[in-house]
Amino acid sequence: QVQLVESGGGLVQAGGSLRLSCAASGSILRINTMGWYRQAPGKQRELVAAITSDGSTKSADAVKGRVTISRDNAKNTVYLQMNSLKPEDTAVYYCNAEIVAVGFEYTNFQHWGQGTLVTVSS
Repeated sequence: QVQLVESGGGLVQAGGSLRLSCAASGSILRINTMGWYRQAPGKQRELVAAITSDGSTKSADAVKGRVTISRDNAKNTVYLQMNSLKPEDTAVYYCNAEIVAVGFEYTNFQHWGQGTLVTVSS
């Protein structure tokens, strides 16, 4: 059983910063790409940023220059540092990881965290 557990959401004023964390646990053989998505009320879930196992990153245009994604492979953890937050960043943020689990060595499963709410007040 593989789990992703997020932390770090909360309420912040516009212009502030937050750091989200997501730790993967369970019978993990390998983690490939990890990423953060968000879903605002009434909108579709969208990619915020992603990072491959070798550290290559990409981010959405809406957050480019304001977010930094990083990971600690030894801890199976991915981070999202968000700066200069805007009210339009308000959303539930979900962690996503492509994980190869023990016993499923040839399958790359997508796993999702439960989500953490980020609210940016104006």
